[in-house]
Amino acid sequence: MLRQLIGPDNMIEFPNHSRSYDRTRRAVRFWGHDSAIEASFFINEDALKRIQPDTGYDESGFLHAFDFNRDLICAAAAKMYVRGSRGSYDLVAANF
Repeated sequence: MLRQLIGPDNMIEFPNHSRSYDRTRRAVRFWGHDSAIEASFFINEDALKRIQPDTGYDESGFLHAFDFNRDLICAAAAKMYVRGSRGSYDLVAANF
């Protein structure tokens, strides 16, 4: 299903389902892979609240909102990704 959202021509994939909550950035961090290149992505709390308004406002709630909306988030991350441009990307509410 994710491949359909991103499209077959996109160069980044999200095979690693690991994610973690970064208290300093107030965001969930996840990773994408473009061949051997790994890129970090962060989706901030406001973006998670926008896509899932009933989310709990704590680490557990934000991780649950990320897991529940993973396909949507990864599709937005793929649109933002530019090969070789930088090591990390920030998704904000305006991306949704």
